[in-house]
Amino acid sequence: MASRIFRLFVPSSAAAFKTVSLSQTAAFHTCPVRSLRYGWWAYVLGERTTPRLKENSKIFCIDGNIASGKGALAQKLANRLGMLYMPEPDVHYVDKMTKEKVPLDSAYNGNCSLEKFYLDPKASDGNSYRLQSWMYLMRLLQYSDAVEHLLTTGQGVILERSPFSDMVFLEAMFNQGYIRKQCVDHYNEIKDISICEFWAPHLVIYVDSPAEEVQKKLKATGKPYLQNISLSYLKSIETAYKKTFLPKISEEAEVLAYDTTQVQDIEKIAEDIEYLKFDKGPWLEQDDVTFHHMRILVEDKQQVANMTCIPRYIPEVTIGAHEFDNSYYSFRSLPGKQYAEGYNEDAGDKGIWLK
Repeated sequence: MASRIFRLFVPSSAAAFKTVSLSQTAAFHTCPVRSLRYGWWAYVLGERTTPRLKENSKIFCIDGNIASGKGALAQKLANRLGMLYMPEPDVHYVDKMTKEKVPLDSAYNGNCSLEKFYLDPKASDGNSYRLQSWMYLMRLLQYSDAVEHLLTTGQGVILERSPFSDMVFLEAMFNQGYIRKQCVDHYNEIKDISICEFWAPHLVIYVDSPAEEVQKKLKATGKPYLQNISLSYLKSIETAYKKTFLPKISEEAEVLAYDTTQVQDIEKIAEDIEYLKFDKGPWLEQDDVTFHHMRILVEDKQQVANMTCIPRYIPEVTIGAHEFDNSYYSFRSLPGKQYAEGYNEDAGDKGIWLK
């Protein structure tokens, strides 16, 4: 459902969520929407990626439990290494990319709630799995943004968590009885056909914060929905990281691990990174041709989203035709969603309108 809902609000072949699908009428339009995109002709005319790649033209991912200090480390390290910092996406990541003035209703953002998950993780309406599947899509879209930025500018990117580590939360949810086995199978099927299209990050930095310490931090925030997160759930996340994710990702990426005290020493971490050989992983096998194909993929956000859409009946994420239709017209009725950018309704200009 995540991709189906996404398709309602982001037109096909959207470049950085800005290109719109247009239908031309007989009237003239004075403000046509145009978006310059990288494409086949750019490559034919000599545009190449490898000349702009430098020493720090890499993707780093900071991983760890909830409230383990990932964001602070990612921000400081990005400043130290001259890389772009991308904070962890939330359920409104698409709203931010489309520059919405205010976040849209959850009905247009996966129909899920993080607060509800923490307050009632076993909710009978399937919120937990809708949240998990939607957040995987958000992280996949953000990772595609990171790859696009790297290949386009040559500047490295540091992400706070990535789609590659999303399975630790799925595993923890299942172990705690928050989601069904059918949801796990559905998620794994989606991930098998989507994450394989992307290259793993060059480096994963794991912040090792004990579950008991994480729980204390969450209670100290004062946010009501964070007060009752179970210790067993936090321990399940920690176990999944150490026993499942880190051993697997280490086959393709460099891995560094630090406790919550060690992550305060940014200079030491930067020095450790300098000593890494970065002699494994899919990035070593790429050339200008494969970089070209990856750039074509990651700039098309609808194509990225389509990877997460598998026609399987899962009650938690499946919607009917009438509900889909209602969502579409409800979205188009929102202010600014009926016509393309540049349309002047007051002037009676009806030259271009959204499909």
